[in-house]
Amino acid sequence: MWHNNILETIGNTPMVKLNKVTKDIKATVLAKIETTNPGNSIKDRMALKMIEDAEKSGKLKPGGTIIEGTSGNTGMGLAIAAVIKGYKCIFTSTDKQSKEKFDALRAFGAEVIVCPTNVDPEDPRSYYSVSSRLEREVPNSWKPNQYDNLSNTDAHYEQTGPEIWEQTEGKITHLVVGVGTGGTISGTAKFLKEKNPAIQVLGIDTYGSVFKKYKETGILDKNEIYPYITEGIGEDFLPKNVDFSLIDHFEKVTDKDAALMTREIARKEGIFAGNSTGSAVAGVLQMKDRFKEGDVVVIIFPDHGSRYMGKMYNDDWLRDRGFLKDEKMTARHIIQKKENQQIITIDCEKSVLEAINTIKSLNISQIPVTQQGMVIGKITESDILNSLIENPSIKSQPIKNITTAPFPFVDLNTSIDKISAMINKDNIAVLVEANGEIEIITQYDIINAISG
Repeated sequence: MWHNNILETIGNTPMVKLNKVTKDIKATVLAKIETTNPGNSIKDRMALKMIEDAEKSGKLKPGGTIIEGTSGNTGMGLAIAAVIKGYKCIFTSTDKQSKEKFDALRAFGAEVIVCPTNVDPEDPRSYYSVSSRLEREVPNSWKPNQYDNLSNTDAHYEQTGPEIWEQTEGKITHLVVGVGTGGTISGTAKFLKEKNPAIQVLGIDTYGSVFKKYKETGILDKNEIYPYITEGIGEDFLPKNVDFSLIDHFEKVTDKDAALMTREIARKEGIFAGNSTGSAVAGVLQMKDRFKEGDVVVIIFPDHGSRYMGKMYNDDWLRDRGFLKDEKMTARHIIQKKENQQIITIDCEKSVLEAINTIKSLNISQIPVTQQGMVIGKITESDILNSLIENPSIKSQPIKNITTAPFPFVDLNTSIDKISAMINKDNIAVLVEANGEIEIITQYDIINAISG
């Protein structure tokens, strides 16, 4: 049996038991794997539903342009449907989203406009505002508005909820979903609670988002809003698709816990999932006291890890944000293993002859150059030699005349791999600030640290 087109493969996604990451939880924990949809995310469901409903209502006409603000996954679902149905797509997104998401959208012929993250939704530069402006300006265009378009919720009421009910044979006791637009949790919860009102619906939120406090107090607290890294969940406003009456509890998860758990899922369960999945599983572990023997907890795994290769699955990205306890050797380890010697610097007003004498007497090959105590450049044996060959009288001139670009600075957590890659014929060392002092790391220091 075959399908007439790729859109017919949306839905009927598998359910998989989690074993290792949830070993401390007494309940059975199941993952609803939405990455098997053609766009590798749960958003394919609601994207197609929004388009079909807009076609029926006449809002989307043949040959039209779909314009939407999206973090990538909804755009992917819309773009795939647009290819089959003959529509153009223009998407606006934020600069915090991964480059892989934008590249994927462009692969389907969509135009992508990247907007700043750290602005209010009402700001004309926000990705919400830009998409609304384009809808007004582009002829024969339609904006799905996934946040307030209730076709989003309807898709999950009609598909995701019934699938989970059947796959668990009605035994589900808890549903766990990351909350962004709100369509997934609200539609799925509505169906499941109609089947069994005792089912607990647990929403995953992130720090910097307003959902949890609003649910608990009814207050939309603007002071809670700040930029966060976790993708796909949380908001700084209240989408119409978030039905708070259907959500029993919100659990907030930090960016760090979400990012590290995203990787753990791949390494311990063999499931290559996205950032909001890591957040959901970390949230379940935080809430483990809510679950007892015999409970059946279903976590929705919304999208695929390939969208996050430059982020959560990249060690340097994690390290730069202080999320990774580096098992590899770092600048800190290299400095700890160095012989305790003070770095030699030379002021830029000193003469070239003084620099030559310093290099000779200390048997070193390079010196960082300072101005009023700040490193502004460097001078090396080869710099001096080349200058003397060109002009022997330069010996009496200040070294600032032949100073070259400074050695690059790294921080204490920079990996030995990255430091090694930075040291070459142009940069024979790197500098690092440690305890208020500047230290220098050379190739010799790296070799000494590795072999020591």
